[in-house]
Amino acid sequence: MTCGGWIAMTIGVGGAMLLLAWCVYKVMATPGSTERLHSQADIETPDIEKD
Repeated sequence: MTCGGWIAMTIGVGGAMLLLAWCVYKVMATPGSTERLHSQADIETPDIEKD
């Protein structure tokens, strides 16, 4: 691979890793963010009847 290819790959992979790290940091560092995290089990669709 050429030098330009290595530079482009390094910038691309490094940028993706930095974006992932920043997103994880923002989720973990924001106060009260754990109360706003939801999973598929928390979603109530209109077709589910409540007892």
